[in-house]
Amino acid sequence: MYGFKEIDVAGLEALKSSGGFVLIDVRTDAEVSRGMIDNAVHMPLHLLPIKAQDIVQDKPVVFYCQSGGRSAQACAFLASKGYLNVYNLQGGIMGWMRSGKPLAVVA
Repeated sequence: MYGFKEIDVAGLEALKSSGGFVLIDVRTDAEVSRGMIDNAVHMPLHLLPIKAQDIVQDKPVVFYCQSGGRSAQACAFLASKGYLNVYNLQGGIMGWMRSGKPLAVVA
C-alpha cells in the first residue's frame, strides 16, 4: 500500500544470514547512545531527505526506530523516491529487544 514491506525480527535474522542488505537506524543521537542493532548505520530521520541519494538501491534496505513509526515514515519516503526493496522492522528496536536479541554498544 505504501510501497514498502514489513519485516519481523525472524525475517531480519534470515536476511542477515543471506548477506547483502543495509540496516539503517533513524532514531535520535540520544536514543542511539543507549545501543543499536549490530551493523546498523545511524541516519537520523530528519537527515534522510538530504542523505537519501547515499543509500544503495541494489540491496534490500531495512529501517528501524524505537517502535516502528518513524522507520515507516522513512520507508514511505524512500519508496516515493523509487526504491523498490525497502523494509520496516516491525516493533522497531523494542521488538528486537523483546525477542531477546542483543544491542551493540555505540562507541
